Amino acid sequence: MQLTRYTDYGLRTLIYLALLPKDKRASIDEISRIYDISRNNVNKIVHQLGKAGIIETKRGKGGGFLLKRDPAMLNIAEVVLLLENTLQVVECQSPQCKILPACKLKGILGQATQAFLDCLKTYTLADLIESESNNLIQILNLESY
Repeated sequence: MQLTRYTDYGLRTLIYLALLPKDKRASIDEISRIYDISRNNVNKIVHQLGKAGIIETKRGKGGGFLLKRDPAMLNIAEVVLLLENTLQVVECQSPQCKILPACKLKGILGQATQAFLDCLKTYTLADLIESESNNLIQILNLESY
């Protein structure tokens, strides 16, 4: 299974926000520049994360966005499920697969997907930055904050 770039970019955005000082806001331009992601993609991600209550967004002067939830309380599986359109590994219905009535593949892949999600459920955003925060701060050039 491979996650979409959209989800990858969403997770990168959250990692960045988790590394910022508590009240520091980020901008779409900032995330776009740091990760070399289109502004349009970052805008869509920020909008979706804001609607879900994961980040707080503010428009206008002094605006931007920041992490609204504690990184230790933000489960990675929750983020993946929010940002992915589907986690279905195979499409059996369109067009309908001729062997569907006797096929075990869909069930096996469903179990594998569930195992994938169960693994992700054991990690939080805090786990992603925990031991490497100093290295990540240097890589992302956040030392000046």
